[in-house]
Amino acid sequence: MAALPMLRRRADFEAIGRHGNARSTSLLVLRRLRTEGVVTRIGLSTPRTLGGAVQRNRVRRRLRSLLRERIGRIGPGWDLLLIARPAAGDASQAELGAAIDVLLARSEIG
Repeated sequence: MAALPMLRRRADFEAIGRHGNARSTSLLVLRRLRTEGVVTRIGLSTPRTLGGAVQRNRVRRRLRSLLRERIGRIGPGWDLLLIARPAAGDASQAELGAAIDVLLARSEIG
């Protein structure tokens, strides 16, 4: 499995919060920011409202897996932040995948 280019620095997350815009579903929120970069970087946020560390890590693994399948449809030059809502912890893989597809379509990214 190829590694996703991930957002790591706090400043990158803050830039998306300040200058980006958002789309949401009942399971996920997608914040996006157009950049001059040659790759699309992805950040994940799993708040404590999802549950304990095991539950949050499980949701992060599932989201990374789904994003790996879709990264080819997303053009270069985006910083994306995917925020899980509490309902994401109980959602199936198919439901999470459908939510990501809806968000990408609404955002006109992929």
